[in-house]
Amino acid sequence: MSVVTPASEAQREAWRSGGFPEVERVRPGLWSIPVPLPAIPLRYVLVYALELPDGVAIVDAGWNTDEAYDALAAGLKVAGFEMTDVKAVLVTHIHPDHYGLAGRIREVSGAWIGLHPADSRLLRDRYDDDAVDTLVAQERTLLLRSGVPQATLDELAGASMMIRHYVTMAKPDRLIEDGDRLGLPGWDLQAIWTPGHSPGHLCFVERERRLLFSGDHVLAKITPIVAVHPQSAPNPLADYLDALAAVRKFDVEEVLPAHEYRFLELAERVDHVMAHHEERLAEIEAAVAAAGGITCWDTATGLTWSRPWETIPSFMRRAANNETLAHLVWLEARDRLRRVPGEPDLWYPA
Repeated sequence: MSVVTPASEAQREAWRSGGFPEVERVRPGLWSIPVPLPAIPLRYVLVYALELPDGVAIVDAGWNTDEAYDALAAGLKVAGFEMTDVKAVLVTHIHPDHYGLAGRIREVSGAWIGLHPADSRLLRDRYDDDAVDTLVAQERTLLLRSGVPQATLDELAGASMMIRHYVTMAKPDRLIEDGDRLGLPGWDLQAIWTPGHSPGHLCFVERERRLLFSGDHVLAKITPIVAVHPQSAPNPLADYLDALAAVRKFDVEEVLPAHEYRFLELAERVDHVMAHHEERLAEIEAAVAAAGGITCWDTATGLTWSRPWETIPSFMRRAANNETLAHLVWLEARDRLRRVPGEPDLWYPA
């Protein structure tokens, strides 16, 4: 396991012990504000507040719950601001724990919301009540072709519907492209497109201060879900690994992720994550070779996970299947595996 140096020992200890970190002044003009997440192991998202001459900009927002809103408001108050002082919400990606509260913040403050176009295009199908049935049907088809048993097919296809309610649907006011400079007074913040975890995931680099706001792209201990699903790119793992290589080159002294805790060694952590995926690819390739024709689901159930398969809840089993599929697709694209389409698809050595 790669061990990175925490930039805040108190923040790391809060994560390790299952606690909740304090609001922290990271450095002059920059604050870390933990915002609680309901009933999931991540427990909180770290929202970063950047002081401006006339207010504050934030990176990510949290879920749309009263508890999250109140925690963010309280954190801003510690930093000397009110919710009405928020001028911009820079969303790293459209997952509910990052995007969900953005619309509510805009309603209160008039802040502009920024998002990458690739994620903006997914908003309606993901969060509009009139469109979501189509998305569930597409997911069901993907799981059917993966070999998910009929008894659990419908449960897994709709497993993420519970978290849609933590989002206030809000179209972005500004589409942020790769390389864009954000124009925040006092900050030279540049957007870096880092697809994989979501098609439009963004990191933000501040070269003068040597900071990287990494969202979910690079975390201190865990790795983000990179999965094939109805809204993913065709080969999301290839995109993710390329994006890891892109951020590795930055000369930063501190990484500010959206979860866990801030840390120092970007290149070393990127190298470890890349090695993790290489090991996973080798494990999956070996499993397919041993079976001589196997479904994605059966491959996933036989892999090494952080806990026994039978203890993994249904939502995470779907994520495990779709992550396995992302690795199978990567191997297929490099002619190391071949797929025989059907219901289910079967995978063979190339």
